[in-house]
Amino acid sequence: MDKKQTPAVDWAKLTRELERLLRLGTSPIAYKRLEKTAELDEIPEVIRLDRRATFCQVTALVRRIGLTVGVTRDNLGERCARLNGLAPTTEKEVAWEASAFARTWFANVEEARKQMAAYPLIPAGEAVVLAPLASGKFDPDVILIYGNPAQMMFLMNGLQFKDYERFQFFFIGEGSCADGLAQCYTTGKPALAIPCLGEREFGTVTEDEMIMALPPRMMAKAVEGLQALEARRIGFPIKYLGPSCDPSVSSVVFTQIYPDWFSH
Repeated sequence: MDKKQTPAVDWAKLTRELERLLRLGTSPIAYKRLEKTAELDEIPEVIRLDRRATFCQVTALVRRIGLTVGVTRDNLGERCARLNGLAPTTEKEVAWEASAFARTWFANVEEARKQMAAYPLIPAGEAVVLAPLASGKFDPDVILIYGNPAQMMFLMNGLQFKDYERFQFFFIGEGSCADGLAQCYTTGKPALAIPCLGEREFGTVTEDEMIMALPPRMMAKAVEGLQALEARRIGFPIKYLGPSCDPSVSSVVFTQIYPDWFSH
């Protein structure tokens, strides 16, 4: 992409509105897979890591500090590289990972291999780049949003406001970038993930945070749904009423949503 070219979508405007509606604590992330490493040179102000890292360390640099970071196979460890399509899934790598996980997360090698057979992988490429979504430096393949469970609930409510669908989510165990990022990339569906130990240890994900991987085409839909809910006085932060009040008189919103609740 030419450095002077602007994305077709106004990501800055959409991001500002999402942050206002959900009061997010950190910036949404734009993620893009690149066929060739040379494409990183086309991204404005991209930082190339000169060290090894976990993928979740990269997301932390983006959402907490605001950096634009490009990584290649040389930067990521074996598992992170395979999940992001930067390294092939060979029998040697499978055997190494299964052996390591048999000593940690699973009872034996066979159980570890079951997990490896279940999680999705991003197609092969030479590099990936991540940036604050609001920077608008490129049109992303996936948008990553971090927030607490209440914020994630409202985000999904916004997506369901029109063209309703029931969302299904996954948990493979250790490796939440598979449940979120890779699941969304390979299916084109929103993917909610519970952050794994690695994300908490290395990626500074807090105990109350979850991750939503969102297809870019659904960003505007989510914002529009949240705006519609806001117009009906439904949104974040939640106004606590407590278990001792009479909901029939204590909440205008409650009686608007359930007008016949007390009439029977």
